[in-house]
Amino acid sequence: MYTVIKDLEISACHKLNLNYASKCTQMQGQNWHIRVICESNELNENGMVVDFTHIKQFISDMFDHQDLNEKMDINPTAENIAKMICDNVANCVRAEVQESDGNLAIYDKTR
Repeated sequence: MYTVIKDLEISACHKLNLNYASKCTQMQGQNWHIRVICESNELNENGMVVDFTHIKQFISDMFDHQDLNEKMDINPTAENIAKMICDNVANCVRAEVQESDGNLAIYDKTR
């Protein structure tokens, strides 16, 4: 099994749509730390699981310096961001999204 891991940091803003009172319902900017883990039993024709540049390009185009409420059709929680990454990056099996120190969401396709 081959594994590649790409760590990135992006800046983005969002507000959450919640059914309870919270300051997170107000627009806020975050510096997000994202880890993308991709696996494959075989390498592609270029000798890769996935090109690191393709991971970075998807994350940058979709999330970096964006209003996540405008980019996502669902509530832009860290959990939903992690799932969206897994669903859109080739061979991604796990995405970790840290929106602030001590707050980490993980989506893992293997569990």
